[in-house]
Amino acid sequence: MKTLMLRWNRLSLVKRIFLGIILGVILALSVPKAAGIAMFGSLFISALKAVAPILVLLLVMSAIANHQKGRQTNMKKIIALYGLSTFLAGVTAVGASFIFPVKLSLVTDAVELTPPGGIVEVLNNLLFQIVDNPVNALMSANYIGILAWAILLGAALKGANDHTKSMLTHLSDAVTQIVRWVIQFAPLGIMGLVFESITTSGLSSLLSYGKLLLVLIGCMLFVALVVNPLIVYVNTRESPYPLVLSCLKESGITAFFTRSSAANIPINMRLCEKLKLDPDTYSVSIPLGATINMAGAAVTISVLTLAAVHTLGIPVDFSTALILSVLSAVSAAGASGVAGGSLLLIPLACSLFGISNDIAMQVVGVGFIIGVLQDSFETALNSSSDVLFTATAEYAKKRKEANSASISA
Repeated sequence: MKTLMLRWNRLSLVKRIFLGIILGVILALSVPKAAGIAMFGSLFISALKAVAPILVLLLVMSAIANHQKGRQTNMKKIIALYGLSTFLAGVTAVGASFIFPVKLSLVTDAVELTPPGGIVEVLNNLLFQIVDNPVNALMSANYIGILAWAILLGAALKGANDHTKSMLTHLSDAVTQIVRWVIQFAPLGIMGLVFESITTSGLSSLLSYGKLLLVLIGCMLFVALVVNPLIVYVNTRESPYPLVLSCLKESGITAFFTRSSAANIPINMRLCEKLKLDPDTYSVSIPLGATINMAGAAVTISVLTLAAVHTLGIPVDFSTALILSVLSAVSAAGASGVAGGSLLLIPLACSLFGISNDIAMQVVGVGFIIGVLQDSFETALNSSSDVLFTATAEYAKKRKEANSASISA
């Protein structure tokens, strides 16, 4: 048994996760009624969600409190990359929806949820998250609020003595170690999530929405494998695919199965550490990206909105399509503050074309039906690109510094 454990621990985490996926599929097909297996997935996600808020709070506080004056971070560049990727994802989805138009058989029952009344309400929700009570922010995993308090506390503690700063560092290191322990159980957790997904949802209910899923997933894969690599190449002037594939492999896989950007924050932090990125930067950019870097959400909003437009036979001109791309990008960035995520922002986009709220909520219902795959691919794209653009900004900065040094020489 000891020898088996040693061999297991020698395998890379990604290989162990793949084995967990295979085992989950085998168990789901052979013993589908063994409901206790799904518990491993629930426990894994709960553990990640429990540790992520306190990890973000302590890491950001420690990084800012210990930040040396004059040392530059890449946050402006990273935020610009997040925004560019999200906008281009919206453009990609709009273009694909015109090339491969999809019509829906709208569901008869509207989903009993309340969408936001407009873009002002979305931004309003986002602003109120910033001034949330710190205890409530931690309890509800409101990462915008956690970031705001962490930045303020970190800035206030910059003048603290070395003993206090050292204690903050030790606390963040301790929580980081707990994260490493939790991540070691990822193969078991992924096994449980795969088992639950196959036994409860299955794929048969998705077959009638095959074309819609193909457009959605095709757009997300195009953004992940073409658009984002182009952005990386323009900034680094190096082959982007080693970094892109590494992020998809080590971050995208777990995000696909957890379907939670928040739960994937510890995974992304660990990957940034492995890539030897600047902790001062990624301790802020990763939780921020989990909130505002939403290329997958922009794809979902655009594709489902235009599916409703094509179903109703509404003509769309170029300017309206461009406005939809911008609106989907801005709305996606604020999606974290709205219950139901990207799907509940579809009525907001539908209002551009004069589509009634009743019909728009039926489109939301279709979104929930295909959510098993749609949300998985969306989260994988969103979360993996958080690390991708954090690394891109740092590599671009190093390239610029190297060029300046060679010119000076």
